[in-house]
Amino acid sequence: MSSMGRALYSVGFWIRETGQALDRLGCRLQGKNHFREQLSRHRTLMNVFDKSPIVDKDAFVAPSASIIGNVNVGPGSSIWYGCVLRGDANSISVGAGTNIQDNTLVHVAKSNLSGKVLPTLIGDNVTVGNSAVLHGCTVDDEAYIGPSATVLDGAHVEKHAIVDSGALVRQNTRIPSGEVWGGNPARFLRKVTEEERAFFSSSAVDYSKLAQVHAAENAKSLDETDFKKLLYKKNARDAEYDSLFSENLPKAA
Repeated sequence: MSSMGRALYSVGFWIRETGQALDRLGCRLQGKNHFREQLSRHRTLMNVFDKSPIVDKDAFVAPSASIIGNVNVGPGSSIWYGCVLRGDANSISVGAGTNIQDNTLVHVAKSNLSGKVLPTLIGDNVTVGNSAVLHGCTVDDEAYIGPSATVLDGAHVEKHAIVDSGALVRQNTRIPSGEVWGGNPARFLRKVTEEERAFFSSSAVDYSKLAQVHAAENAKSLDETDFKKLLYKKNARDAEYDSLFSENLPKAA
């Protein structure tokens, strides 16, 4: 960041802090009758050191997700609610069309016991299920990581491979293409079926479309969402009234 950039950042920071200080002062002056709005300091994108996240304009990042440091998210990918991608000690790369579902943790390792540098590399059209943990590993294109699965340092999940729900893939394990692994520690279970192969691409497409819906909804202003809530409530009341009215109509002979 240039000297001018740092100066503008500092000015902006103090303006925002002053605004919050004035809000607190106003609340105290209003006494017990005040209404205090809690302002969240959550930042979806956050720099660490000199590294900042790079998110493609066509990617969706949920407002409660956290993307920190040296992280690159490709086009059409989606990072869902509660996810944390922390690229502080190393880098994280997420390809195109990949979906990382709610509450998943993706982290990196500067080195492991063997001294290897371990970024986390996630390919294109990968599906990562809810509450998974990916740590310093590589996941190739169109692989599937099941909900609550853990993939540890140096592990490599090849293309069209499946890590079953809740599995623990230990350090430096390689899961070959077209195989399903599960258990703790993860071991070979069976080969991937043709239906599962078709699922890899369809899951990526479905989540990409769903992410567009969520992105559009999250982009709406507060006024728009409040109006929509009132409209829904009115329509719900009208529908309820109509159903009650029709129930009380006299039955035809």
